[in-house]
Amino acid sequence: MKAELVNPFIESIFELFNTMLGAKVERTGMRISDGQKQPAEVMALIGFSGVVQGTVGLALPTETCSAMIDRLLGHAADYSPDTISDTIGELVNIVAGSAKAKISLKVHETLDLSLPIVFTGSSYEVYSPSNATWLEVPFSSELGDLSLRLTFPD
Repeated sequence: MKAELVNPFIESIFELFNTMLGAKVERTGMRISDGQKQPAEVMALIGFSGVVQGTVGLALPTETCSAMIDRLLGHAADYSPDTISDTIGELVNIVAGSAKAKISLKVHETLDLSLPIVFTGSSYEVYSPSNATWLEVPFSSELGDLSLRLTFPD
């Protein structure tokens, strides 16, 4: 995967935590992944298209999502499944939108984003084209752990 495509997404995670959440976040690695949601996490995916195509996802435990909700609102909140889903959907939208703007400047063409899709529970599978390679970038923060997942068609 090309660094000029991956780095805008990583930068967007740092910006989200720095500007909206007022929290420090640290990248703890980078690895190839199968792109699947793990049993104890909630995951949101957004597709992007244009001259650059792919999918970006955020995956995190519900406890991390709850801490992010509290930080965004400034107080303890309702942690209903709808609130968790809406929050992670909006967070992946923020990350994808910020990265989209950065990449669009580099390629001199505007990219399009799909609507976020949120996965909860454990009775499903995410299917990708057989040649899709998922990159997983785990992060640790004072609000909890999360992972950024990216794939671009080969």
